[in-house]
Amino acid sequence: QVQLVDAGGGLVQAGGSLRLSCAASGRTANIYHMGWFRQSPGKEREFVAAIHWNGRTTNYLESVRGRFTISRDNAKYTAYLQMNRLKPEDTAVYYCVADRNVFGPTMRDSWGQGTQVTVSS
Repeated sequence: QVQLVDAGGGLVQAGGSLRLSCAASGRTANIYHMGWFRQSPGKEREFVAAIHWNGRTTNYLESVRGRFTISRDNAKYTAYLQMNRLKPEDTAVYYCVADRNVFGPTMRDSWGQGTQVTVSS
């Protein structure tokens, strides 16, 4: 297991951008798949994006594909979510996740504390 600290949320207008970061502990973090989920009040947690430990293969929620980009810098033990052309429906608490084995919407091993993203119209 790894420990995760996510950050970078904030308040932006529709059409704006934010970049989230997720710092993972330890050398072994580099063999974990990394991802992002989000949760809005009254809704269940929703998969947003994931990046394979190889740093090349990615997976996205259809509604964010083409607007969001997930990446990782293994030298810094950090994953990122670049969010462009944000929409009010993107408003949520975003959570970083790491998983040793699972790549995709059922990732669950380790979670960040969450960072709030609010998009105004």
